[in-house]
Amino acid sequence: MAGTEKEKPINTCLKTPEEQGAVERYFEGALWNSRYIVLLAVVASLIMAIGVFYLTAIDVFYTISHLGHYHELADAERAVLKAQTVAHVVASVDGFLLGTVMLIFSLGLYELFISPIDAADGKSTASKILMINSLDDLKDKLAKVILMILIVMFFEQAIFLKPTGPLELLYYALAIMLVAGALYLSHKAYEKH
Repeated sequence: MAGTEKEKPINTCLKTPEEQGAVERYFEGALWNSRYIVLLAVVASLIMAIGVFYLTAIDVFYTISHLGHYHELADAERAVLKAQTVAHVVASVDGFLLGTVMLIFSLGLYELFISPIDAADGKSTASKILMINSLDDLKDKLAKVILMILIVMFFEQAIFLKPTGPLELLYYALAIMLVAGALYLSHKAYEKH
């Protein structure tokens, strides 16, 4: 007798389209399609990434153009220009990393909410950092790049730090040790995945 009756699905919450009302189908369709609002964040993040890359590239151009007369300077002026150039180079790395964060964020949001990026599937040249499978995956990748930005910012400030006493030197060493610890813990967390 059980074989002749039509078996009901295990999950009774799921309804066939015939069992759903027109209002319910319309509402669920509108709710599902509301995910496309994420495209605003995707496009805005991509534009910001391009903007940050552009600004940083212009800064790199002007930094290099100021080095043309480096060999003509006196020793003291050369030391000042060298310190400024190193600071600009570090700031440029920081700018490119920030642009990378925005790019990863843009790609990750698109893949999570809209659709997998077909051009990246199966490509051996596609970087694993751009492959986002979950919100935690996106968060982890962004956290790593943000950690690198913070380390670069620390390095940028540390270039001009000249400890004058033993306590300042101890603080400087502790700060370096904390940065190294953060890198170590980040690497250990990555190995677990």
